[in-house]
Amino acid sequence: MLNRVVLVGRLTRDPELKFLGDGTAVANFTLAVNRPFKNGEGKQDADFINCVVWRKPAENVANFLKKGSLAGVDGRIQTRSYDNNEGRRVFVTEVVAESVQFLEPRNSQNNTQGSNQGGNSGFSNDPFSNDESIDISSDDLPF
Repeated sequence: MLNRVVLVGRLTRDPELKFLGDGTAVANFTLAVNRPFKNGEGKQDADFINCVVWRKPAENVANFLKKGSLAGVDGRIQTRSYDNNEGRRVFVTEVVAESVQFLEPRNSQNNTQGSNQGGNSGFSNDPFSNDESIDISSDDLPF
């Protein structure tokens, strides 16, 4: 039997970090994952997938990711249920992340607070961040 999920998407909100009574960290976040096709109107739809991560990786997610961050999740699907305050049974399906990969440099998003940290004098560390086109002849390609 196999229960394996690999996702790449952007966080829809900042992660929520909590600590259980025994000190175990748990973080919840939602990933917006684009579908591989466009809808009838020609727009890209996305699925919003709830994820949970435990212990030290949970603390890392809460410390280094925020709304809009690009992340990769490797884990498994889990279902559970509980009774809410009105006595109704609530069913939850979520991805339990075994690992979360941070897929962007920490300063890549427009971070107004603390921008220009590290003394980079306003230069981007990403050589592909500008919108300039590059003119390459087919004779220049190795294949």
